[in-house]
Amino acid sequence: MPNPLAAESARFPFDTILIANRGEIAVRVIRACRDLGLRSVAVYSDADRLATHVRLADEAVHIGPATASASYLNIERIIDAAKQTGAGAIHPGYGFLSENAHFAQACADAGIIFIGPPANVQQALGEKTSARRIAIEAKVPIAPGVNKDMADAAEARKLAAEIGYPVLLKAAAGGGGKGIRFIYHPDEVESALAQARAEALAAFGDATVYLEKAIAPARHIEVQIMGDQHGNVVHFGERECSLQRRHQKLVEESPSVALDADLRDRITGAAVRLAQQCGYVNAGTVEFLLGPDKQFYFMEVNTRLQVEHPVTEWCTGMDLVREQIRVAAGLPLSVRQEDIVFRGHAIECRITAEDPFNRFLPATGSITHLREPSGPGVRVDSALYPGMELSLFYDSLLAKLIVWGPDRDTAIARSLRALREYVITGLQTTLPFSQYALAHPRFIAGDLALDFIAQTWDKVVQDGHDALEDQAASDPHEPSLAPEAVAALTGALQAASRSAPARTVQPDGAVASGSRWRDAGRVWR
Repeated sequence: MPNPLAAESARFPFDTILIANRGEIAVRVIRACRDLGLRSVAVYSDADRLATHVRLADEAVHIGPATASASYLNIERIIDAAKQTGAGAIHPGYGFLSENAHFAQACADAGIIFIGPPANVQQALGEKTSARRIAIEAKVPIAPGVNKDMADAAEARKLAAEIGYPVLLKAAAGGGGKGIRFIYHPDEVESALAQARAEALAAFGDATVYLEKAIAPARHIEVQIMGDQHGNVVHFGERECSLQRRHQKLVEESPSVALDADLRDRITGAAVRLAQQCGYVNAGTVEFLLGPDKQFYFMEVNTRLQVEHPVTEWCTGMDLVREQIRVAAGLPLSVRQEDIVFRGHAIECRITAEDPFNRFLPATGSITHLREPSGPGVRVDSALYPGMELSLFYDSLLAKLIVWGPDRDTAIARSLRALREYVITGLQTTLPFSQYALAHPRFIAGDLALDFIAQTWDKVVQDGHDALEDQAASDPHEPSLAPEAVAALTGALQAASRSAPARTVQPDGAVASGSRWRDAGRVWR
């Protein structure tokens, strides 16, 4: 069957792309390859033999046991898989090796095109103190801080006092929320420094940390950029990513209600200047903190495609993965800045295998029933299927629900409708939290900050647990972890958010819907 994009892909120096990842992002890239008429190669571990990305790809190569270090993080095996299958390019997705400069260089050394920024750019921006220096050169505002490691706790206390409490300890080689500690008082410095260094060393092999002023309350605003090999850089607008737990995002949207036209121009302009300063190529995200005084401060650059890229695609009509592939092939960007038109509002809910009623701890199990929502303005990026076994070997992200509307109110209403349609049984997920968050008066009003979960969900969950403990004390024969207990918590959360009754996955796989409990074969009234 003829492909209308074949003429474009015929100009590429490769016809096969290996996807060095798994799950929904691997599926996303495979689909972009198919749209362009390119062959796709999946890689998989022992745990992923039956995975969706393995079944969708044109070819699949086994790369090792379930542990990530022996499979998806094994550079030599991935390069060998590309050579075996004739893949002329590798797309890293996000996570795993996506921001690993050594991997990008290994691809270049093997004559394979890396679909992302070159190794030197990744190295310069991946080291946070180096990135801060680039930001300063590009005249991008940064939070007050010290761009160096500290000899000991005494020096850290001295520097923190000069900056002014509260301060942040951050891993220089960090990312993903690892190696970060808030410090509010000098007495906390010694233990925070030891913890941040230990976490940074374990996560990145580098214990270097630095200090900067903590901006609080703050919003997390990021700008999607794309650069080509011909010196062109554009932005695709901003995303609001302030709903986070443990520095990991759960809900994102575009555009941000916190930005007026002038502030939007200044923050997107700063992102483009920084990218130009370092010769940025391919997709990336420049991340900022926005203070209550509307001052913004550079935080970091993620030198890869972001999990939340679909909200930008909804609002711009762009296929960012296709654009990544075109840029990696040496073609100029397909759009100029003035060609990019922003329409409507999009919201993404990350659906993760975590228990939101228990500090978002990872959950495992087997998916017994799956129903994904659809309808106007609804997109689901997923690799799930009934019977799929979830383990603790990899990230807890299961799927993403991305919803678009002509305005924010419509996007919220459609998201809530889609969340009520979404059914995953067999393990606990963050679906109840997403329902709660989007129906909360603060979210509807656009009153967002990085402390949203601590100030809302966490507080109500604790109140619910306290109430259940009181109930258990009065009736010690009542098991504290029964499904009814979780149902009571859900009810408390719904009341606190003033939301309509919402469907909730229970620990035993039952689904609460109105006055009845049901799963695949049982009904309780």
